Amino acid sequence: MMQFLGREFVLPPLRELLLTGVDIFVVAFLVYQFFMIIRGRRAAQVLNGIWVLVIVYLLSVWLHLELLRTILMRLAPYTAIAIIVMFQSEIRRLLARIGRSRALGFSSSFERREVTDEILLALQYLSQHKTGALIVIERDTGLRTFIESGVSMDSLVSRDLLITIFENRGPLHDGAVILQSGRIAAAACFLPLTTNPGAVGKLGTRHRAAIGITEETDCIALLVSEETGKISVAAFGELEKGVSLERAEERINRHAAGLREDLAAEELAERKIPLTESRS
Repeated sequence: MMQFLGREFVLPPLRELLLTGVDIFVVAFLVYQFFMIIRGRRAAQVLNGIWVLVIVYLLSVWLHLELLRTILMRLAPYTAIAIIVMFQSEIRRLLARIGRSRALGFSSSFERREVTDEILLALQYLSQHKTGALIVIERDTGLRTFIESGVSMDSLVSRDLLITIFENRGPLHDGAVILQSGRIAAAACFLPLTTNPGAVGKLGTRHRAAIGITEETDCIALLVSEETGKISVAAFGELEKGVSLERAEERINRHAAGLREDLAAEELAERKIPLTESRS
């Protein structure tokens, strides 16, 4: 009896358990990413239609509706091709999203460099023309709550698009642009304002918003004053004003590398950055 029980209830090897766990995790990850991509799109309605056909097929088998079951069975071999055709754009987005995933380490330094260059070119133009702007770059802490407060875009980062967004009298001029995974996630986003006594009444709304969002998350905020055209950078609740394009690039690169840079009081004094400036 003991030998029978011993043979019947032998636990699988640890290696097999690990492989099974990895298998389940990978499948769950891909399914989750796919559903996140199609959520709110037309593809979600198509997917609902496919589920309806599956339910109808199961009912036809259960109720012995032979004609309906035969028709659905004849259509089944072409389902895979139809799904690829209908979901081709979503499949591309899924592969691109996996390729950009920082967790998997596939994020290309070349792609980051391209995004940085586009941001710097936009900042240069906006600064020269004294056009107010606020660009927020996500890091580890998600900004989905703030993204949903704006106008969804999911667009490539380009100088021309950023300039167009912040053009005066444009519908998306007010608010912030949020960059997520190397793409423009949304524009005209509302951000929390800092309640720091040193900033309230001394800084404008755009600067207070830049400080406020960096106090709550680990993002970095780049802004241009519409009064002076000067570029400022905010991170971890600290604001560095009147920076050059080279300095802005340095801060963006450090942000992408996950490095924190605390501005010491000595450095602030050396740079002679006043707390009071534009109120834009």
